Amino acid sequence: MAPKIALGSTREVTQPDCIQALVVEFIATFLFVFAGVGSAMVVDKLGGDALVGLFAVAVAHALVVAVMISAAHISGGHLNPAVTLGLLAGGHITVFRSILYWIDQLVASAAASYLLHYLTGGQTTPVHTLASGVGYAQGVIWEIVLTFSLLFTVYATMVDPKKGALAGIGPTLVGFVVGANILAGGAFSAASMNPARSFGPALVTGNWTDHWVYWVGPLIGGGLAGFIYETFFIVRTHVQLPQYEDN
Repeated sequence: MAPKIALGSTREVTQPDCIQALVVEFIATFLFVFAGVGSAMVVDKLGGDALVGLFAVAVAHALVVAVMISAAHISGGHLNPAVTLGLLAGGHITVFRSILYWIDQLVASAAASYLLHYLTGGQTTPVHTLASGVGYAQGVIWEIVLTFSLLFTVYATMVDPKKGALAGIGPTLVGFVVGANILAGGAFSAASMNPARSFGPALVTGNWTDHWVYWVGPLIGGGLAGFIYETFFIVRTHVQLPQYEDN
């Protein structure tokens, strides 16, 4: 049976657990973007071999994703609107709280990117764009596949109640797949997998070239992975989220 999506209510924002989760999600997303974008800025500043630079960025993202997911266990450590959508599609978070998370993630990304711009003396913040020769359709498909891989891993190692021996190491494995995906697709689509990660640098620089690709691809890939895994591979054991109604 397909998962039931819970709408939620504006009353959620007044609940202590929601407020706490939003604060933690902001901090974790801020630190993730700060380290991720910062690593890309270091590569740009130091120059050198492109492959070495790509590897450095992949490792930095893998490490910070693994750590921040673990550190942000209170909020679930989404760090990413596509992850939030994937969990929404599986019935693990309400629509209303998802919207709050998306706003939280975007503001955190913008704050981290502006701070990096200031701390580096105005160094240009690298933005995600498609490589030469990669068309829009190819870029979107790249991002769909890479983000599907990310969410499939999240579900298999962290959400699935039958994760077994993987319990506890899910964040590390998610970090690994993020790093691997950057190595695989970074030279083609930039391997964003995360609209928030792409949003901050684009806002700071005012460069929105190809930006829509980093919303459409990740959101389709994340939502599809969440729906498919929850529908076909999980024997539902979690309690359905309540269907709040505003009074």
